[in-house]
Amino acid sequence: MTNSERAVNKFKEGYNCAQSVLFSLSRYTDIDEDFSLKLATGFGAGMGRTQHVCGAVSGGLLAINAMYGRGEKELKEKQDDVYQKVQHLIGEFKKRKKTIICRELLDGCDLLTPRGQSRFSSENMIEMCHSYVRSVVEILEEIMEEK
Repeated sequence: MTNSERAVNKFKEGYNCAQSVLFSLSRYTDIDEDFSLKLATGFGAGMGRTQHVCGAVSGGLLAINAMYGRGEKELKEKQDDVYQKVQHLIGEFKKRKKTIICRELLDGCDLLTPRGQSRFSSENMIEMCHSYVRSVVEILEEIMEEK
């Protein structure tokens, strides 16, 4: 099973977009799978359904931080490297999907309202989210190959 399939499957199990992305890469991040799910929980649906930055993208940022982040007493160049990887993820995602804003990705659907939640379900927008999760993991794989 590919990492992107693993992420989409986790999403289909009822976990959010951020959790699914981070979980799917746990073997590379050295973060326990269960802790990956906990750590990413609040980032789903654009940060707690507020629909700001796409949760899949946020999960991707968490994965980049875990794999490449600057720890104590490490050189600043490591931080600069992470910033480049983050910029690559965001730039490539925007190239593919036009935006990183959850509400825009969901065509204005407001997930904080019952009407928006109903629209999300009736229009099967979860399929769109599957593609966002898949794209982020694919971009992260490109980033990992660069190293």
